Amino acid sequence: MRVGLSLLTLVPGIVGGSETYARALTRTLARVGELEYEVFVPAIASDAADGLPSTVVSEYRASRSMTGRILAMSLAAAHPGPLRRRFAGLDAIHFPLSVMLPPVDRPPAVTTIHDLQHEEFPHFFPRAELVYRLVVYGWTVRRSRILIVLSEHAGATLRERYGLAVDRVRVIPHGIDHERFRPDPAVEREGFLLYPANRWPHKNHAQLFEAFRLVRRERPELRLVLTGRGHEGALPEGVESLGHVSLDELARLYRRAAALVFPSLYEGFGQPPLEAMASGCPVAVSNASSLPEVCGEAAEYFDPRSPVEMAKAILRALRGERVEAGLERAALFTWEESARRHEAVYRELQRP
Repeated sequence: MRVGLSLLTLVPGIVGGSETYARALTRTLARVGELEYEVFVPAIASDAADGLPSTVVSEYRASRSMTGRILAMSLAAAHPGPLRRRFAGLDAIHFPLSVMLPPVDRPPAVTTIHDLQHEEFPHFFPRAELVYRLVVYGWTVRRSRILIVLSEHAGATLRERYGLAVDRVRVIPHGIDHERFRPDPAVEREGFLLYPANRWPHKNHAQLFEAFRLVRRERPELRLVLTGRGHEGALPEGVESLGHVSLDELARLYRRAAALVFPSLYEGFGQPPLEAMASGCPVAVSNASSLPEVCGEAAEYFDPRSPVEMAKAILRALRGERVEAGLERAALFTWEESARRHEAVYRELQRP
């Protein structure tokens, strides 16, 4: 069985957790997969196949800018012929990055929908991007035979908003890279909180800064370390930004941080809390969307709209009482299991 994976819309360093997922999936399928694969990649991410056979698709005009990305996707949708010919001869195709691009009827397709944030928080998006999302997600849902989501919360939202039958949606959680994200008893925890997230509206930095101010009344020595893009300019006292960091540097931060705080208003899954747990880092996390489902009983929870609750949860997390529970929770999530469940879906696509 020949399966294609289309990573044409992958923009390195921009698409966050969906890039982590796409690269981990191809890397793990190269190791444990039993089917025949071909990965279609853009010129700006020619290494994304990571062990699987790949083809750089020059017909797709990949770009790193938002304007260029929308233009590339629009051209691919308006003139799908060249890309569809690339998929000829496949028995199934997977679009792991939320959008079916170009829209196809053959071969049978599965698409991973990473989040439906635009359905729950439309005001977080510029009008043009919101309209684009509504249109593209619409054809993606209609044309995909099966849709993969990362949590039961996302699955319920997808079925509700699009009126889908239960048998069209599969929940397959992400895994954790346990070789990279692991405790190191030789490394001592330092006096900083960590929040790895781009400065996007749903990441809720303003409420975090207020909660951090309250925390410092009791723990004035603490710092707040941010990673990701968008933190240029003045930051509150005690807050610093490292910008975009590599996964290896992120792993070192998890092992050194006094606690991870994750105040997001919306997540389709929520990878960082699990990565932190796998690293032995205490976690304080929002009680919104999929996060309680993912983190279970291994985190301290708070209402992300309440800086007071957030501050109290951070102070509880700093006691480290849920670290062992976090290690046990994170151990349940592996990329090997995720890859095998993806292969089961690919085989389903071959059935009449």
